[in-house]
Amino acid sequence: MKSKNFDRNFVLMVIGQIISILGSSILRFALDLYILDLTGRADIFAAVLAISTIPVILFSPIGGAIADRFNRRNLMVIFDFCSSFVVLVLILLYLSGRADVVGITMVMTLLSLISAMYQPAVQASIPMLVKEEGLAQANGIVSGVGAISGLLGPVLGGMLYGAVGLKSLIIFSCGAFFCSAVMEIFIQIPFTKLERTRHIIPTIISDMKDGFRYMFHKNRRIFKTLLLAAALNMFLSAFITVGAPYVLRVTMESSDTMYGIGMGLAQVASIGGALLVGVFAPKMKLETLYLWLLGIAVLLLPMALAVTGGVLGLGYLPSFLLFFLFAMAIMLMATVISIFVITEIQRETPNELLGKIMALVMAVAQCAAPLGQIFYGAAFEWFSKDVYIPVLIAAVFTGLIGVAGKFALRPEPVKFIKEASE
Repeated sequence: MKSKNFDRNFVLMVIGQIISILGSSILRFALDLYILDLTGRADIFAAVLAISTIPVILFSPIGGAIADRFNRRNLMVIFDFCSSFVVLVLILLYLSGRADVVGITMVMTLLSLISAMYQPAVQASIPMLVKEEGLAQANGIVSGVGAISGLLGPVLGGMLYGAVGLKSLIIFSCGAFFCSAVMEIFIQIPFTKLERTRHIIPTIISDMKDGFRYMFHKNRRIFKTLLLAAALNMFLSAFITVGAPYVLRVTMESSDTMYGIGMGLAQVASIGGALLVGVFAPKMKLETLYLWLLGIAVLLLPMALAVTGGVLGLGYLPSFLLFFLFAMAIMLMATVISIFVITEIQRETPNELLGKIMALVMAVAQCAAPLGQIFYGAAFEWFSKDVYIPVLIAAVFTGLIGVAGKFALRPEPVKFIKEASE
């Protein structure tokens, strides 16, 4: 991290994020394993995952409004302490023998709810802690922390679950949230208290309406960007999250080791994109983003070729290498695009609306991904003998999104001025 762009406060926030997200990732993976061990049923496991993700969709907009109304540093501290307390309750449930599926579902749902309120405060704080020229790189670092945790969490969680048991992992996670909260106390984030004349609940509802109104009426460029990002999440990100595991495990019949290597390579590519965004972002523009999307659509074609009967007939390794070589390139590009889009939204949004707008971005993304996953799940099941067809479908949709982006993100006749909604 370059010291001229990132000061002590940003560094402290990143360290707190590393501790908190890694602890959360390890805990979630361990609880997933515990539920599978406890029930041995995939339907119960899927239901728990679905229930625990609902708060992110429902409460992110509320979290965004709160992030603009209260001191963001204090919110981060409070939410991490709340997470630590929830995990402490889980420890007590486990020690008393009451950590059943219902109890774990409640804990995971509460942690998801807290995360939905916590993340808008983090995203809205980044532009206040770094200089504008370092904003893209700062977002890349925060995104990289999430990607690294996504890589290390399952690895460490899987190793430690069998070695030290669930109780030790729960205690570690509780301590991680607590340490993150203590570290965040020492962060200084600029904050200007907004005046209010009504009770806090009507005020927050009004603030949420201001966020919608700003996007839909005062800066439709952000709205268009959000729609394109949601479309990408539905038709590209969902393809990767569903297609890569399916192709590896079912089509290629990969061993446990090769499956782990393949999924690990995808995470490594995401980390690479987060690290390289500082190189690419200064040369990128929303008006030319469609070129990146068309490039991804082209890169999907060799992936489709990799799962045709002809290439699969050549043996496991040629198909595996061809598929994941281009999958890694796409993951890297998709990560760069995602961080760049977030950075542009932050730049075009007034500080007093940042939390609300970033929360809407999170909520829309969370809504779009499951729809895409259902679509590709059905597509891969329907074309189980010709899996190259869903890959081609992803290429077509990505190309169409690129074409739509070319027209939707054209320079406006009148330049938007950053202003708060009245």
